[in-house]
Amino acid sequence: MPMSIEGRPDEERSIATIHAALDAGVTLIDTADAYHRDADEVGHNEELIARALRSYGGDTSGVLVATKGGHLRPGDGSWTLNGRPEYIVEAAKASASRLGVEAIGLYQFHRPDPEVPYAESVGALRELLDAGVIRMAGISNADVAQIDEAREVLGGRLVSVQNQFSPAFRSSLPELEHCASLGIAFLPWSPLGGISRASAVGENHDAFQRVADERGVSPQQIALAWELALAPTVIPIPGASRPASIQDSVLAAELELTADEIAALSSDTEA
Repeated sequence: MPMSIEGRPDEERSIATIHAALDAGVTLIDTADAYHRDADEVGHNEELIARALRSYGGDTSGVLVATKGGHLRPGDGSWTLNGRPEYIVEAAKASASRLGVEAIGLYQFHRPDPEVPYAESVGALRELLDAGVIRMAGISNADVAQIDEAREVLGGRLVSVQNQFSPAFRSSLPELEHCASLGIAFLPWSPLGGISRASAVGENHDAFQRVADERGVSPQQIALAWELALAPTVIPIPGASRPASIQDSVLAAELELTADEIAALSSDTEA
């Protein structure tokens, strides 16, 4: 998202960041049709990712691109909602075209629309699955009841839930734990606290800085390693926009925290 909204870097740096992620072994790239700045550039981030994958010199056959629909940006900095099933179906087809794929690897309903019954919105994902427009279906910004409802509507084919979760935002822990019990992937968005807070993880959370100092790594690595340790189904999606950032983040996958460290981090309160 940071590559396509307000304050975005130039395309050269963004593509270099995606290439650095692929070089480091990243196999999941998350995007959305709403990741854009201006009203006339819907799908900016999807098209950027497609160009980065096409220009990458290595094998990208194992890379899963996940995108989302149902959230909109009218171009004035605001976010709006459209959960109507007919809209979601058309949005998914448009996303597939921008990504240059016959079928989207993972398509997620971006955010519940209070104007549309949740089952109807998720029903669009079922239609897309059955039609072969998408290979897998997920939801985002959902509570436990909505996770269960989506599973029922999709006939057990729900594979992922993408909710906000970070050292500073832990209210999605019940959803994380519910997904773990069901074997569903849980994708924390803003896993480092968001664009404006990611650089200050250590400043805002003493335990994370302390463990980072003891380990000789960044507090951002510790935050991601902590999230990974909470359940085997957790896959954080840090929004890097510089090669150095994603290269640092990827190293979190190799960090094995002790039980004492996990306990200390889990009980940490924001400074």
